[in-house]
Amino acid sequence: MGHELVLIVDDNEMNVKLARDVLRFAGFRTLEAGTGGAGVSLAIEHLPDVILRGIRLPDMEGTAAVGLLKDEPRTAKIPVVALTSFAMKGDRERFLGEGFDGYMEKPISVREFPTQVRSYLEATKED
Repeated sequence: MGHELVLIVDDNEMNVKLARDVLRFAGFRTLEAGTGGAGVSLAIEHLPDVILRGIRLPDMEGTAAVGLLKDEPRTAKIPVVALTSFAMKGDRERFLGEGFDGYMEKPISVREFPTQVRSYLEATKED
C-alpha cells in the first residue's frame, strides 16, 4: 500500500489545502478540484483510488456528481466519500442513501484523517 491517488473536490481553498497537506504527509498523492464539473472530469481522466467530495458546490450538488460518477463505467467502482459540514442527525444515512460510499465530517481531524481515507481504500480492495 502506498501512493494511492485521492481526488479532493471542494470549493473552499482552505479545506482543500488542509486535506491535501495532511494526505500528502501521510504518503498519498492528491488531485484537487474547486468545482463539481472539474471533479467529475478529473475523476474520469485520472481514475483516482478514492474521491472526497464536498456537497454544496456552486456548479453541481454532490448527489448529482455521484450519480454521474456511478453511471460512468470507468469511475463506477471508485468510492466517493461525502466530506461535509452537514452533521445533523440523519445526514450520514441521507448521503449514503443518495449514492455516496462514505461520509466524513468537516472539520477534519488531522490525526485521524489519513486513517479514515485509507479505510475506504481497504474496503474497496475487499470487494
